[in-house]
Amino acid sequence: MSELMKKDDCKATFTIQIQFQQHSTWQGTISWVEGGKSQKFRSELEMLKLMMEAVSEEKNNEMQETLGTWK
Repeated sequence: MSELMKKDDCKATFTIQIQFQQHSTWQGTISWVEGGKSQKFRSELEMLKLMMEAVSEEKNNEMQETLGTWK
């Protein structure tokens, strides 16, 4: 287990707080520890998008404005 928790192996650490489950999806808040940012999300898809954006090396210039972003 300690091998999985090495800081060098982690690209990003997130704290996720699920506040509601509505329409078969989660709503809540995700905090990106290394980025020092927090963002509300309205679905698991939006939460995963935020996580992928945080660990991505290249920024996607064609982000959809309807989904949350770390900006």
